[in-house]
Amino acid sequence: MRSCTWIGTGCSWRQLPHDFPPWDTVYFYFQRWAAEGTVDRIHDAVRDAAGRHPMASAGAVDSQTVPGAATVGTGTRGWDAGKKTNGRKRHLVVDTMGLLIVVLVTAASVADRDGAVRVLDRAKMVMPSLVLVWADAAYSRRASEFAARVLRIAVQVVAKLVGQSGFVPLPRRWVVERTHAWITRHRRMSRDYERLPAYSEAMIKWAMIGLMTRRLAPASGRRPWQPARAA
Repeated sequence: MRSCTWIGTGCSWRQLPHDFPPWDTVYFYFQRWAAEGTVDRIHDAVRDAAGRHPMASAGAVDSQTVPGAATVGTGTRGWDAGKKTNGRKRHLVVDTMGLLIVVLVTAASVADRDGAVRVLDRAKMVMPSLVLVWADAAYSRRASEFAARVLRIAVQVVAKLVGQSGFVPLPRRWVVERTHAWITRHRRMSRDYERLPAYSEAMIKWAMIGLMTRRLAPASGRRPWQPARAA
């Protein structure tokens, strides 16, 4: 899909490739589809085709702070003291394959425990079958108790290994961290450029739509990990 390719390479709205319609027309439909839920329906339909089962029972939750560009207003951005970053925070809930269930974009100043309550509530509405979520130690007892009491979701904390230094993939939790890496691998997603958090969420869904459609219908030719044929 051309829109997903554009997110991968990255440019401003006014610098869209010449084979796109006028940029303001593209932006109009981007806004309209995000507001009407069209992006959600496309994303969920592709995820159901690419995933193991359309109704997941387990998943993982995590957040990622990204810098905010000059186009991000002061009202929707904040300072993450832990990451020393001024921008926004992406809260994701993914299934056991790392495919996106829901995303919530907030100011970076929103604590993980508060973002968890909101994103898990959204995840339960989208996928009522969700009953178990893995998280890191930043998700407090308050968030876990809310999830268990109100949402009927068990939050299981996967703590760091004793003596761990640097990045180490942890059981279950690494899946959502990999999804964050998939998203930020798109140049457009390396920071937040959108004026509204809702448009940032739509951009993340478009990035995941592109990733899943490439899995469902991969391009022909040799893969990077496959050896070249002998002459």
